[in-house]
Amino acid sequence: MNLDAAMRAAIEQADRVKGRTYPNPPVGAVILDSEGEVAGVGATSPAGGPHAEVLALRRAGRRAIGGTAVVTLEPCNHVGRTPPCVDALVEAQVSSVVYAVADPNPIAAGGAGRLAEAGIEVTAGVLSESVAGGPLREWLHKQRTGLPHVTWKFATSVDGRSAAADGTSQWITSESARADVHRRRAAADAILVGTGTVFVDDPKLTARLPDGNLADNQPLRVVVGMREISPDAQVLNDDTRTMVIRTRDPHEVLKALADRTDVLLEGGPTLAGAFLRAGLIDRILAYVAPILLGGPITAVDDVGVLSIAHAQRWRFDGMQPLGPDVLLSLTPT
Repeated sequence: MNLDAAMRAAIEQADRVKGRTYPNPPVGAVILDSEGEVAGVGATSPAGGPHAEVLALRRAGRRAIGGTAVVTLEPCNHVGRTPPCVDALVEAQVSSVVYAVADPNPIAAGGAGRLAEAGIEVTAGVLSESVAGGPLREWLHKQRTGLPHVTWKFATSVDGRSAAADGTSQWITSESARADVHRRRAAADAILVGTGTVFVDDPKLTARLPDGNLADNQPLRVVVGMREISPDAQVLNDDTRTMVIRTRDPHEVLKALADRTDVLLEGGPTLAGAFLRAGLIDRILAYVAPILLGGPITAVDDVGVLSIAHAQRWRFDGMQPLGPDVLLSLTPT
């Protein structure tokens, strides 16, 4: 297996544990033996458990000697709840370590230098864009800004309507698109909506499996706004935890969620507009269905744009077919 293929396998491992590793980053690791064959794989455990490299080394056993460790993030160089991963790699006698992204956390950084001092060949930057824009996107944003990464997710007709003129919206998109939404919910730390969405749609805001059962990982449900919601609202059921934040200020919302990394904004047009005006949307995921609805109910309200010269500019960073629909991923320019 070449290094790019091994890194893609490590990325797959990291993707599988997104939403389950907080506050640690979701990291994947692959150990290749001296012949270049996969000897062990691993991903970050829940907080307090082994890191990806340690699990992969355990599974590789003595086949790790003289082999190569391929990791999505620079191995850590500090003692936290677990010993430094660099120590485990040195003790396992690997001959080389390959990683995608340098650790921006000054407390944990320096692993590459420690490994080089131990005589281990180190290669950095392999598929770095795929990792930084993939499993580590939200964690790296939190490291840079100190704020949770906010993704605005919405479903819309091709003409930008989030509901028909009579308010009906189930279902604009296909079963394939809805399954993708639930997969992303299960990988998020929190799902955010306004009180208006609770009143109109009475959502559960849970992550569900294709068979309708609850996913193992459930994000925190967050309701924002000044109005009281009914104690019988489904968002307050016992499926998972719920936080109610009495404010309309997006900055106050993120302050209340400061301990979170990955926030999925699923609110209606008013809440989305407020976050866009505040410049607090880091990514847009638009599920677009090939239908026309017309009418007055759009996906977003006022975003503070008075003329085309002041339009918010975004760039596409991904497009994915989902059944008859398409998922568009956008980031700020």
